[in-house]
Amino acid sequence: MVSLRFPFSFSQPPKLPNSNSTSTSRRVSSAAFVAASAAASAAVVAAVSLDPKHTFLQKALNCLVFSNRAFSPLWGSLSLADNSSSAVVESKTGVEFPSVIGDSRGLLGIGLRKKSVLGLKNIDVYAFGVYADGNGVKEFLSEKYGKLSDSEFKENKKFNEDLIENDICVTVRLQIVYGRLSIRSVRSAFEESVGSRLQKFGGSDNKELLQRFTSQFKDEYKIPRGSVIDLSRERGHVLCTSIDGKEVGSIQSKLLCRSILDLYIGQDSFDRQAKEDIEQNLASLLQK
Repeated sequence: MVSLRFPFSFSQPPKLPNSNSTSTSRRVSSAAFVAASAAASAAVVAAVSLDPKHTFLQKALNCLVFSNRAFSPLWGSLSLADNSSSAVVESKTGVEFPSVIGDSRGLLGIGLRKKSVLGLKNIDVYAFGVYADGNGVKEFLSEKYGKLSDSEFKENKKFNEDLIENDICVTVRLQIVYGRLSIRSVRSAFEESVGSRLQKFGGSDNKELLQRFTSQFKDEYKIPRGSVIDLSRERGHVLCTSIDGKEVGSIQSKLLCRSILDLYIGQDSFDRQAKEDIEQNLASLLQK
């Protein structure tokens, strides 16, 4: 169930001198407004929890979580009293992402990977969530970006590059949506997408590195709808891959880590809206 603490701040109206009845009336009205707002928020959350495919309510909820630049990062907006139950839902697919994974990796944004079939139809392949260690983000990026205004932050084109380049713990979680997806298809898709990034950042002589990565996705693994693949950059630029919680391999390579992350948070990422959400939540984190 989603548990939210919306960071609204309802200011009390100023007291007017010698107007006790007016002041009392305004206090009552303000309290009623707060109560009504809280009830409305609770109703939205309850409805979405009961029916995660309720598109209108979910979009409204996602707007509250993602769209307002003044809000705290996602893990600040969610109640983390019970990390195992608090989650954010990808509105189109109904896939849930926990607000925190591991000890301290908070959810920055969620998106959807689509694939064109014969140029005629787009299918939803998987939903993804991007997580980062908040302490690591501040350690590496606060000095450079922490004091920038929103406008300066938007104008700075090196932010994503710095996030990808620095040794910050980041996890990209993929949750399979397409029920007929095979591990062979995943391997083939990574050969194409990761291969193009390896060539972009490191030249053409990286076939062995690509093969080491894609060979982790062995035919014996089954990935029905709901399966989870985690691609995690650990300290030292080590990429750890797990399928449904089981680690299937790790590779120490800054080039490979950069190539993977660029697919999801780079300038030509799979989901541009997700990229913008991540930028906004990182900006909020760094400006705290």
